[in-house]
Amino acid sequence: MAYINYSRKLLDKFCMEAFQKFGFTKKEARIISDVLLMSDDFGIESHGMQRLVRYHKGIESGLIKVDAKPEVVFETKVSAVIDAHSAMGQLVGKQAMDLAIKKAKKNGVGIVTVRNSNHYGIAGYYARLAMDQGLIGFSCTNSEAIMVPTFGKKAMLGSNPIAVSAPADPYPFFFDASTTVVTRGKLEMYNKMDKPIPTGWAVNKEGASSNSAAEVLGNIKAHEGGGIVPVGGDTELLGSHKGYGYGMLCELFSSILSQGVTSAHTMQNGFSGICHGFMAINPAFFGEPEAIKKHFETYLNELRESPKADNAERIYTHGEKEMLAVAKVEENGIPVNENTVKEMIEMAEYLHMDVKKYFGDFKASDSNFKSSY
Repeated sequence: MAYINYSRKLLDKFCMEAFQKFGFTKKEARIISDVLLMSDDFGIESHGMQRLVRYHKGIESGLIKVDAKPEVVFETKVSAVIDAHSAMGQLVGKQAMDLAIKKAKKNGVGIVTVRNSNHYGIAGYYARLAMDQGLIGFSCTNSEAIMVPTFGKKAMLGSNPIAVSAPADPYPFFFDASTTVVTRGKLEMYNKMDKPIPTGWAVNKEGASSNSAAEVLGNIKAHEGGGIVPVGGDTELLGSHKGYGYGMLCELFSSILSQGVTSAHTMQNGFSGICHGFMAINPAFFGEPEAIKKHFETYLNELRESPKADNAERIYTHGEKEMLAVAKVEENGIPVNENTVKEMIEMAEYLHMDVKKYFGDFKASDSNFKSSY
């Protein structure tokens, strides 16, 4: 399936118009668009424009409440719990991390958990909010159950990503990864491309390895069993129990501390219930921030300059590839899958937007693609 390159400016304009037509304010649309475009800027296709269909269908069905008012239901000097009341995940996510940052600046650390939310996009966006203010940022979220626990055959945990970001030069430290081998979004991309998924990514409802993205996505949606395996695969030999354990860490910081809904009970009966966790740590409570930053930079540079494997050109530290991807986007634009463009056009028509203004006389090639939403 072909890809079409669009300028970042055009896609930003499209998102801003679309989310305002859904009923969000200009300020809210700005936050949502920033989260989506950061993903595409960083070359993470699964959580960029590819995700628009999820929000379109979520708003249309009432799963996402455009007029929701998130509420702080518990608070101390260093912590808080927010009930999102089914708000757009990106909006309550930024609110929660902003609160964590405020607490960390004053008290050294801020930890905020959120319950009853929706998909919040790329976890790293929120960790970087803290990093941009000289703090160490952490964010995690649960999601619809897609992870099969080690030795199991039914999805019980979400992709449950963990993101951490910290100040450093010349590249800030930026780590953002699911605790499953791949995310649901990656399977959606393979489904759009009509490609078999690699062996070892997912299992069917009998617990056997599956190469069909459509089959696995269908089982996840219908809660019929099967799903994506944890980081480390489906056996303890290569560390499946470790990915499973990291996924549980996300549940602890998101759904358990907030007393919200665990992954296995999200996305049921017209209710999302997704939960998030946020933490900001102030280096000034451990010493001189600039000295700590320099100490970290020394170590990152040692990693980059350490002996390379045969035929390896470079050792990367987390965050370098994202910065390189940004430069590529600035030069070439953002590649969007044809089937994602179809979904964007469907959304634009639903919102009575001028499709030609954004997509011209777009004509997609023949495809048997069927959306998982």
